[in-house]
Amino acid sequence: MYKFEVYKDKAGEFRFRFKASNGEAMFGSEGYKAKASALSAIESIKKNAPGAVVDDTTKAADA
Repeated sequence: MYKFEVYKDKAGEFRFRFKASNGEAMFGSEGYKAKASALSAIESIKKNAPGAVVDDTTKAADA
């Protein structure tokens, strides 16, 4: 099951990471001073990104 995991970093800021069903972290967030801000960012991703496209800006020579 995919999930968002909210945690506090060493600086005391709230962050989240998105984890795959195997428990591996796929991506993480920036730090937020308020937990509500981190939770709001999660909700924004869930609401606004279901159809997000991939914008590959690398050059063809890099492939």
